[in-house]
Amino acid sequence: MIAFLEAIRDFTETGGQVLLVIGLLIFIMWLLILERAMYLLIWHKNFKKQAVASWKARQDRSSWFAAQIRQKTISGLTIRLQGSIPIIQALVALCPLLGLMGTVTGMIEVFDVMAISGSGNARSMASGVSKATIPTMAGMVGALSGVFASTWLNRMVKTERTHLEDALIIDRKG
Repeated sequence: MIAFLEAIRDFTETGGQVLLVIGLLIFIMWLLILERAMYLLIWHKNFKKQAVASWKARQDRSSWFAAQIRQKTISGLTIRLQGSIPIIQALVALCPLLGLMGTVTGMIEVFDVMAISGSGNARSMASGVSKATIPTMAGMVGALSGVFASTWLNRMVKTERTHLEDALIIDRKG
């Protein structure tokens, strides 16, 4: 465990302070993704059952008023399904931008070393180059994982909305 923590410390020192921010951002993003996945796979079923039972208990399922209640129910459950997905998508977009910020800060360090040493010595610039590339990689990895997860979540929301629309049937008059 101590070796693992030392490896993480060395990695963050190699990548600079921006890497810590990216790591925190990715951690928060994945907490939100897991919360949404648990909601979709576990808790949403109860809300859906209640909505369907409430709809089937109604005597009037064919009037304009009933159609409006149906639409309100579907919209309310869709809002619950969406939950923190827009926040997840914003965090996904923020990951590469923070990676770019890490690139810029790393390159500033490279230029500082060049200015102090007065040459382009590769050994003296290596630290800055690593601080420029590692945050970029981390930001892109975080963004890619978040894109796949948010795409899956959006697909699940659309599927659940369709199932809900199919379950809340409007009776035909006549």
